[in-house]
Amino acid sequence: MESKYNYFKRDISWLSFNYRVLLEALDERLPLYERINFISIYSSNLEEFYKIRVADHKAVASGATESDEETVQSARELVEEINKEVTRQLDDRVRIYEQKILPALRKNHIIFYQDNHVEPFHQQFIKDFFREEIFPYLQPVPVSKDKIVSFLRDNRLYLAIRVYPKKEEKNKGEEPKENIEKYTGECINERNDGEGIKVGMEAARPNVTDLRQPLYFVMKQPYAKVPRFIELPSREKNHYLMFTEDIIKANLNLIFPGYDVDSSYCIKISRDADILIDDTASSADLVAQLKKKVKKRKIGDVCRFVYDRAMPSEFLDFLVDAFRIQRDELVPGDKHLNLEDLRHLPNPNKSLHSLEKPKPMKLTVLDEKESIFNYVAQKDLLLYYPYHSFEHFIHFLYEAVHNPETREIMVTQYRVAENSAVINTLIAAAQNGKKVTVFVELKARFDEENNLATAEMMQAAGIKIIYSIPGLKVHAKVALIRRRGLNGEKIPSYAYISTGNFNEKTATLYADCGLFTCRKEIVADLYNLFRTLQGKEDPKFTTLLVARFNLIPELNRLIDREISLADEGKQGRIILKMNALQDPTMIDRLYEASEHGVQIDLIVRGICCLIPGQSYSRNIRVTRIVDSFLEHARIWYFGNDGKPKVFMGSPDWMRRNLYRRIEAITPVLAPDLRDNLIEMLDIQLADNQKACWVDDKLQNIFKKRTPGTPAVRAQYTFYDWLNKTNS
Repeated sequence: MESKYNYFKRDISWLSFNYRVLLEALDERLPLYERINFISIYSSNLEEFYKIRVADHKAVASGATESDEETVQSARELVEEINKEVTRQLDDRVRIYEQKILPALRKNHIIFYQDNHVEPFHQQFIKDFFREEIFPYLQPVPVSKDKIVSFLRDNRLYLAIRVYPKKEEKNKGEEPKENIEKYTGECINERNDGEGIKVGMEAARPNVTDLRQPLYFVMKQPYAKVPRFIELPSREKNHYLMFTEDIIKANLNLIFPGYDVDSSYCIKISRDADILIDDTASSADLVAQLKKKVKKRKIGDVCRFVYDRAMPSEFLDFLVDAFRIQRDELVPGDKHLNLEDLRHLPNPNKSLHSLEKPKPMKLTVLDEKESIFNYVAQKDLLLYYPYHSFEHFIHFLYEAVHNPETREIMVTQYRVAENSAVINTLIAAAQNGKKVTVFVELKARFDEENNLATAEMMQAAGIKIIYSIPGLKVHAKVALIRRRGLNGEKIPSYAYISTGNFNEKTATLYADCGLFTCRKEIVADLYNLFRTLQGKEDPKFTTLLVARFNLIPELNRLIDREISLADEGKQGRIILKMNALQDPTMIDRLYEASEHGVQIDLIVRGICCLIPGQSYSRNIRVTRIVDSFLEHARIWYFGNDGKPKVFMGSPDWMRRNLYRRIEAITPVLAPDLRDNLIEMLDIQLADNQKACWVDDKLQNIFKKRTPGTPAVRAQYTFYDWLNKTNS
């Protein structure tokens, strides 16, 4: 039955979020290099988006795969719509970069060369640097429509070059191919250099009847050997930077002597990075599949061909034909591609200050009591990362390792840091004679290899490893410390439920929450959840909400309660904070609640398929916050007639989270901690510095500060509030 409601398209909504990230580069209140970093984040996000989401749509559009959610025609139309919106955004990115960022760098005495103009006092340095540091690593590879062409590696920058034989060579009766052969070296013979490049040099030889026929080459930029950005000698108070590719372009005549270099342009390929595995396979088969298929990620099908938009049409047409690029794979870019590399841009002007981000604080109550076990035995504890130090959680595990009453440590692992202190502590626990069980989700995208390697390392140390459940992903972020007295008496066990991963790196970058508790009902539910992950029973949960078990029925009951209150003339109130809202069924419930007069505020960072501003959503407001830290917490508030219910946990309201994953959500039962979370939500809704309304056209409308009201920058205001209450 067709719904009477409408929804934003998931991927177009995501593009709106990523555009909001780009807009941070316009905020002149931020330190300059922070603004530059947001261009990097925008570009990196877009790269992954094409590798996964657009690649999936293209597979449907080509008929290679089938989908229950879209037809071949709708997939083609969506890819076209995506490319159109991305092209519009990239136009803005170019303007922001060229008209805002570069002049700001220049104002701060950093001259970032962008074109052919180089000051005379740098020209010799550039030639010398090219000859000594870059030239030995360059390998031009000929391109022909009719011969085998080079394999373009995923997300690597290449120069596409067009040259013509010099006329004077013809007058001397010499074939200029010798010079080409000299500088392409072993490319002359057909070969494979280990990076997928396979060419035949005969494709590059000029037509002897017409020596002015163009020749085309591609040349991979050697970033493994040479940095992307080169610092040139300073002059007076000015510092100078240059892209490596611009240094190469300035010296192409040295690579192609005997030829006129006509032009050169940057190109890159994005390839399908999704891994299709048999999700019903056993753990052993799944491990074998991942080991094999993850290595093929870099040779997936083309999903995007990005090129310098200044490239002439006939040049582009030649490359499209030679590399067999489909027209819907073409995405025009700027002169300089892969701007995600801007996060590595050198800062030679030391007077430029970086952003003073909130420093993780340690709780004074824990400093006084030393033992987290002792504190949590008396009352629940809620930590807010990155405002609070993740070291408290490490210390929690450390206590479990050395506590003689610890019987077992149970943890889920979705994404962990490399050289993880969490993993090292778990290994220490196993070596200390503790029973340790870790559920490892192997299907965490882009972390498959790291998770597998970490799991094998833990297994070698004596930790019991449970691998992915067939047909499901386990996304819950939970830990359980089971204890028993030395004489067999019952003593408190400890549960930890988080909105973020057990990853000390992202705990300094992502805004998350983690709850420690000894409440028997939560501990029992969490133990049942771990038994479920081991396939031992069909559990009953009394307090925790677990996706695929009791989550959806309880959400429906909570929404129904607010609708009933509104129907009675009382206040129906819902506040939902999450990363993404996409599931049509739950969106329909929010639309229905709005129609009954329930006041709903959504704080959704990324995808939001709910359309505000409609007759059926007139009581719904959508807020988006992008700032120093990535908003990652999932917190849900239901007014409940003045007796609010507040929940926190791992799931967003997406189909995959609600129906195809194991997720865990806990009610926050301690009144003071519940009130603290409500305070955080109120601060975020009051943000008038970094918050936007998302309107009915997916525009990011910045909230304006009302005259006479204080400036509220939610992340920093909440940090100050936590700091004042840390006593």
